[in-house]
Amino acid sequence: TPIFALPAFDAMITAGHEPLCVYSQPPRPAGRGRTSRNGPMIEAAKARNVQSRTPKTLKDIHETQSFLSLAPDVAVVAAYGLILPKAVLEAPRLGCINIHASLLPRWRGAAPIQRSIMACDRVTGITIMHMDKGLDTGPILAQHEICIGSDDAGRLHDRLAKVGAEMIVETLEKMEAGNILEMPQPESGATYASRLSAEDERLDWHRPSIELECQVRGLSPRPGAHFTFAGERWKVLSATVKSAPSRTKPGYVLDDQLTVACATGAIQPSKVQRPSRRPMSTSEALRGTPIPPGTQLG
Repeated sequence: TPIFALPAFDAMITAGHEPLCVYSQPPRPAGRGRTSRNGPMIEAAKARNVQSRTPKTLKDIHETQSFLSLAPDVAVVAAYGLILPKAVLEAPRLGCINIHASLLPRWRGAAPIQRSIMACDRVTGITIMHMDKGLDTGPILAQHEICIGSDDAGRLHDRLAKVGAEMIVETLEKMEAGNILEMPQPESGATYASRLSAEDERLDWHRPSIELECQVRGLSPRPGAHFTFAGERWKVLSATVKSAPSRTKPGYVLDDQLTVACATGAIQPSKVQRPSRRPMSTSEALRGTPIPPGTQLG
């Protein structure tokens, strides 16, 4: 459904595979006018003259029959977001193959990119898996590990999408040749990447600065981690870990650069965004609205 799937779609076509149909979630209101817009995959399908469908569910008998009528060799799934019923999973001759943005079994679920950064993981990657009825529990066909480094969720998303595109082409070639091995997922080390909630976005100054910096990167550029000042919510889109004097109280501003004390250490936001404003450097934001040292942030 999302932009994550686009590189894989283009790579498969370039490699000579024939897409029968693109499935995406229904159009959703977007922008200030809240007008319904097709997702990027539907627009890409139109540009390639490929049939597309946007069902609300695949569990409906008519939608299931429509899928079965395609008689596909394989179905490739990337961040689709809808449950595939048993009939759909079993319909393709070679099964349904998922491009998942983590090293399974770690971070099964909806938000693996964000959760891996927010957990301060050093590495993540792409898993190509053969889908079964469980949530990202199917056997592994291929994996590739990458270092997260200083990436935020946006940059890591783009890197993983590119890796996933390369891997799905290689995997399909091996499947066509009958030269693919499946490895069952171990249950040890399994974690769940739940959908992001409003609580995930709030900066809790009673946590260590290293964890808060990971939270900021994991939620940047969207939806953004935030604090409150004078009843206004400020998003923090990037930040740096700093040292702090001992016995400083968490949540208090330490200097005129908006360095904020945490449970251990401090963080200094470098890019922020106020409501209905564009993202800007912290220094620019503070010129318009100073936050003096000694201020307690929410």
